[in-house]
Amino acid sequence: MDDEPGFGEFVAEQTEALLRYGYVLTGNPHDAADLVQEALIRLRGAWPRVRRKDSPHSYARTTMARLHISVWRRRRREHLTGEPPDRVHHEVFPADEEQGLWEELAALPRRQRAVLVLRYYEQLSDAEIAKVLGISAGTVRSQAFRGLDKLRTSLSSAPATHGSMR
Repeated sequence: MDDEPGFGEFVAEQTEALLRYGYVLTGNPHDAADLVQEALIRLRGAWPRVRRKDSPHSYARTTMARLHISVWRRRRREHLTGEPPDRVHHEVFPADEEQGLWEELAALPRRQRAVLVLRYYEQLSDAEIAKVLGISAGTVRSQAFRGLDKLRTSLSSAPATHGSMR
């Protein structure tokens, strides 16, 4: 890392923020760590160009979002789970409301989850999301609508303890 000034400092300063962002995208700390690692490898290759231009942090986040989307494009409909579907139990207690929301968010298809994360966590506009994900702004809006609709449906069908869900 010594041959590229500033890269080591960037990694030291930004890794935790990128891991949080990766976790929100993937819903899994292990996948988040893999995503960050791959993004940093790509950033390292582009470091001389990126450090002179815009924010390296933005470059890393965009790379992570695109890598995340490319994974779901490869897997399409594959849904990995720790339990067989017939044994899933969604009982949520008031103290677990936020955890229940994260579980429901993780259950969304990857594109819908990525759009919602970029819109509400990263607070990007539809045009910015479209650019990051390489899709049209209309697709961003339709994926956001479908994702929010699925969240509303799944949260409203959960036990009545979801009354104060944010």
